[in-house]
Amino acid sequence: MSHQHQYWLGFSLVPQMGHKRIAQLYHLFKDMKKAWHATEDELRNAGLPPQALDNLLKQRRAIDVEEKFAQVQACGAWVLTIADKEYPSQLREIADPPAILYIKGTLTEGDKRALAIVGTRRPTQYGRDVTYRIARKLAEQGITIVSGLAQGVDAMAHLGALDGGGRTIAVLGTGIDVIYPSQHEALAKRITEHGALISEFPLGTPPEGKNFPIRNRIISGLSLGVLVTEAPERSGALTTANLALEQGREVFAVPSNIFNKQGRGTNGLIQDGAKLVMRVRDVLEELQLSYTEVEARQVTKRIAPDNENEAALLNYLGADPIHIDDLIRLTGLSPKLVSSTLAILELKGIAQNVGNMQYSRVIE
Repeated sequence: MSHQHQYWLGFSLVPQMGHKRIAQLYHLFKDMKKAWHATEDELRNAGLPPQALDNLLKQRRAIDVEEKFAQVQACGAWVLTIADKEYPSQLREIADPPAILYIKGTLTEGDKRALAIVGTRRPTQYGRDVTYRIARKLAEQGITIVSGLAQGVDAMAHLGALDGGGRTIAVLGTGIDVIYPSQHEALAKRITEHGALISEFPLGTPPEGKNFPIRNRIISGLSLGVLVTEAPERSGALTTANLALEQGREVFAVPSNIFNKQGRGTNGLIQDGAKLVMRVRDVLEELQLSYTEVEARQVTKRIAPDNENEAALLNYLGADPIHIDDLIRLTGLSPKLVSSTLAILELKGIAQNVGNMQYSRVIE
């Protein structure tokens, strides 16, 4: 890692500098240490406006760049700048690429084959299931899944990728040392082991609402396309989809029940021309990526009933949840027998309890 990184870090901590001005200074000085120690006249001649120049002159006396850099390393993170050859090439192409990224974990060349998956923080069971399964199957195809570590769709996207044995990247709206929501600490740790956490915000940045829309351009910028699996009409996920369009990326959406408010945004995207997705192959074909039958890493579950009781229940279990009372009425089996048979089907991974005594079939 270059000794120059501490000076990039220093510039990023100066108010009103901005990514474009930092990159401009690099192109002019070709040496960020030299730029950091430049005279007031040199900086003014470099095109810094009065307020940014005043901020820099004050802040560089107060900022100990070596200490700030050591703090980043102490929290297990590393710094990547837009001048580094390892900087993600797709992100470099967007209109406002971050001049500096804080990273925990690793980035690989294979991460160029990335798809962003985003959606509502309050998905239905359908939204959770479809997100997880698509993310898992894409990961099995070697696609890196990018999302934002939020509750709901984001979390299911990361989990699906991890359970599919693949890589996933979480772009934070906080400092790299601040995991939000806090209940995702364990998930964040798994992501650093099989991908990366990324942030453009300084250490200690709290989860302020204004930061999350800002980071969305990175989610789409790292990716070949954005898939919205479930989102209402007013959703940050739709903002990410719009950013993807501006960046020349593909936009995909999973259709929702027309009576489901949580999916009106995704259905609207499809009306506006987003690619309708019903299976992983739809995404890969649109992105002109090859699809291969996964055998070694994917266990195909046989949905063959072992007895008449299982067969009776499977006759009524589908993708839509059904209440246990309805299963008792429809099958004519006793409550005790229905409960015990459902428990066995859950253990086999064929059925799942989706809450409120409702069950659905696990569709592979």
